[in-house]
Amino acid sequence: MRIFRHTSPLPTEARGAVAVVGNFDGVHRGHQAVIAEAGRIAQGLARARALVTFEPHPRSFFFPERPPFRLTPLRIKAHCIEALGVEYLFVLHFDRKLAALAPEDFVAQFLVEDLGVAHVVVGYNFVFGKGRAGNAATLAAIARRHGFGFTEVQPVVGDGGAAFSSTRIREHLREGRPDEAARLLGRCWEIEGRVVPGDSRGRELGIPTANIEIEEFLRPAHGIYAVRAGVDAGAETHWHDGVASFGTRPAVGNGPEVFEAHLFDFSGDLYGRHLRVALVEYLRPERDFDGLPALAAQMRADCDEARLILAGRRDSIRVAERAPCAPAAPARREARS
Repeated sequence: MRIFRHTSPLPTEARGAVAVVGNFDGVHRGHQAVIAEAGRIAQGLARARALVTFEPHPRSFFFPERPPFRLTPLRIKAHCIEALGVEYLFVLHFDRKLAALAPEDFVAQFLVEDLGVAHVVVGYNFVFGKGRAGNAATLAAIARRHGFGFTEVQPVVGDGGAAFSSTRIREHLREGRPDEAARLLGRCWEIEGRVVPGDSRGRELGIPTANIEIEEFLRPAHGIYAVRAGVDAGAETHWHDGVASFGTRPAVGNGPEVFEAHLFDFSGDLYGRHLRVALVEYLRPERDFDGLPALAAQMRADCDEARLILAGRRDSIRVAERAPCAPAAPARREARS
């Protein structure tokens, strides 16, 4: 997959694609269905498949003071999108100039003039343009005027009858249900970042941990998790079972939120390296202990529990570079010129 942070000028082969447009935070199973529909149309038209998204997320731009909420910052989003067979990813810089464009102007400038799209696909709740004035119906009308095809994909629902939703995924993670979040995502939810120095408390207790600055990621429930941890090794990621903790660490006096992971059967220096941590199951909330020996004993028990859980779920754990679960076939409405 080729990634472009500009839309003009473009190489000839990157123009004329079937383009799916949206934020796609989470790239969950509903998003996957929208992207899959673009793939079916692209195959029928013998065109490439492209995805147009925005960075920073518009919510982060308009409300920078709100707590972090992103499920998939760009690096992980790109992993997931590439796994779905998208050939071109266009990342539009979301700023005041872009936010001020009327719906018609956005389409004319980016989709028609720059990308020369053959067909556009969006989800049922897509909105765009100044003041969120444009929606799928608006885009369908603009498509007819400019002569490209258009498809609106209707909601895709899970086994419980509710539509797949980034909002529901955030709720599951904030309430300590990463397994439920994974069912909606089609893979485990991940936190990733560079490993930074900590206070070496885990090493002193015989269970060394890698501290990650989680920055713009959503904050999941405080507590202990069974995880799969991936160490960046150039073109490959080497995965290890492990256990992770997120919270203020009341057992050692409280403080700012810290995310730290212990990798089973790993030896080596992780400082400065890129680490991906996929949350598999919530083990327990964080709590205080009567001294460091009691804390160390509980940490060893957490490791034992995590090993058992991860061993029992080895075949069902999915991470971003694997192809996600097959999306359901969506309903759709089409408007063709």
